[in-house]
Amino acid sequence: MKKFILLAAVTLFSLVATHAADSIYDLPLKDIDGKDTSLKPQQGKVLLIVNVASHCGFTPQYAALEATYQKYKSQGLVILGFPCNQFGGQEPGSDAVIKQFCTATYNVTFPLFDKLEVNGDNRAPLYVLLAGKDSPFPGNIHWNFTKFLVGRDGKIVNRFDSSVKPDSDEVTKAIETALAAK
Repeated sequence: MKKFILLAAVTLFSLVATHAADSIYDLPLKDIDGKDTSLKPQQGKVLLIVNVASHCGFTPQYAALEATYQKYKSQGLVILGFPCNQFGGQEPGSDAVIKQFCTATYNVTFPLFDKLEVNGDNRAPLYVLLAGKDSPFPGNIHWNFTKFLVGRDGKIVNRFDSSVKPDSDEVTKAIETALAAK
C-alpha cells in the first residue's frame, strides 16, 4: 500500500509539474545575452511574439514592430523577438551580431531572445505551445516574421503570417482589443 501511495504521489507531482510548464510564462528561455529567463516578467501583459531574421525580405518589419511597441508599451504591450535561422539561412549570425544589427539598424528596444527553432524535431517549447497540435492556431511556421498575439491571461488570441505587417489595421485592431480586455 505504501508503494502504491508513493507511486501515486510521484505520478501526481509529475503531472502537475508538466502542466505548470504548459504555461507560456513558465517555459525556460534565454535572452539575447544568453542569460536564463522566462516570460514571467511579462505576465499580465499583451504579448506579440515574432520569429525574426536579419537578412529577410520582411526584415524591415523591425521598424514597424518597434513603432508598435513604442505606441502601446505604456498600455501593456510587449513585443518579443525570437531570431530563427530555419528559413533560407536568413539569420546566420551569433546573438551578439543579431543584437548589434537590431539596435544599430532599427533602434530595437523591445526584448530579443536567443536564436531558436520554430519547426521540426528541435522546435523550441515556446513554439510547441504557440503552434503545436494543442494550439488554437496549430501548424508549422511558414517563414520569418510570423506573429502570435497572446492576451493578458496567457492565452493565444491570434496568429498573423509574415506578410501581415505589425502596423496593419488587422494587427492594430487585434492588439487594441487584447489591451482593452482586463
